[in-house]
Amino acid sequence: MSVRTTESIRSDYPALERREQSHPVAYFDGPGGTQVPRSVAQAMTDYLFHHNANTHWAYPTSAETDRLLDQARETFAAFFNAAPADVSFGNNMTTITFHLARGLSRRWGQGDEIVVTELDHHGNVAPWRTIAKERDLVVRTVRLDPRTFRHDPDDLARAIGPRTRLVAIGAASNALGTITDVAAVCARARDVGAVTFVDAVHAAPHVLTDVKQIGCDFLACSAYKFYGPHAGALFGKRELVDSIDIPRLDPAPTDAPERIETGTQNHEGIVGSAAAVEYIASIGGENGNLRERLVRAYGALHQRGNELLTRLWEGLASIDGVTLFGPPPGTPRTPTLSFTVRGHSTTDVARHLATRGVYASNGDFYAQTVAEVLGQAADGFVRVGAACYTTADEVDRLVSATKELART
Repeated sequence: MSVRTTESIRSDYPALERREQSHPVAYFDGPGGTQVPRSVAQAMTDYLFHHNANTHWAYPTSAETDRLLDQARETFAAFFNAAPADVSFGNNMTTITFHLARGLSRRWGQGDEIVVTELDHHGNVAPWRTIAKERDLVVRTVRLDPRTFRHDPDDLARAIGPRTRLVAIGAASNALGTITDVAAVCARARDVGAVTFVDAVHAAPHVLTDVKQIGCDFLACSAYKFYGPHAGALFGKRELVDSIDIPRLDPAPTDAPERIETGTQNHEGIVGSAAAVEYIASIGGENGNLRERLVRAYGALHQRGNELLTRLWEGLASIDGVTLFGPPPGTPRTPTLSFTVRGHSTTDVARHLATRGVYASNGDFYAQTVAEVLGQAADGFVRVGAACYTTADEVDRLVSATKELART
């Protein structure tokens, strides 16, 4: 079976049946959370109706839950290119990061250093700043170059040094679409013996994760950004997870991966998250194992995303009064961009687009420092992103609605 077409993919999403003032809704809010296909909702419903139980007990539904969670770890192991024992789950990337930060910091002392960046979502900044304040650690912040919308390479080189204990880096910017060479950053961190934590929340829907190629110690993502429910997943090297003095209850499991999973997990969310990975793989056709199908699916989606981004970029750039933020097409980036319209607040732009059936988000998207550096702290940006169900016609509708507003 060949790679699925966009038209075929769209039939999987009941949300696309929605209309706004007679317009079919075009969802450009994917960077804040994608729509969910039927197969994911059905997997969650099936679990809740037929297998719902707590884990590790001697009756059938509990054993079925154990099996489904084990299968989810295997699915995410293929997604991460890791081992099932390296996969754990939590509420979302931010909660996971706070939890992990508390455990990792117990091995660090006064004057040890943590590296964060201005380009990152604050979910990969605030947890590290919080524990730095608690333990008298030093935080070094890598600057964002407002000309390139990327990290300042010289500043990055200076930030990582002999006292660095952890480097927290985003694989892609949720505000600007910038893709960062996290493998190079992780290699530099390894040279000084530092632990690496990668925020892959925005990257995961667009770039197939490969923790072996990246060379990171930890990597987190959230399934609601790639057609799943609101749940988070963590890759963490088993030997590191086993060594962390993680906050936990004494009766709880002591070995990875359950060691890092606090309390009863969101079983239906985990099942749905695995179903989301399987769904993406289905776009790649039927032949091959899960990883091979994911590789094909991401290859096709990357090509389509680049085409849609170029169309969107060129269309918006042609409108007088529109300012675009982010690296241009043809450079390492996701099909997500932010913009403003002169004379109109970002809220006004988002509301106008909604009246034309185009749903887009506005604000700083918890990338607060990005907005500050780019002079948009007061009003933020309008952010639009292409997903697997986005069409060229929808892009043209977005551009047309923006042009209509810009003329007023």
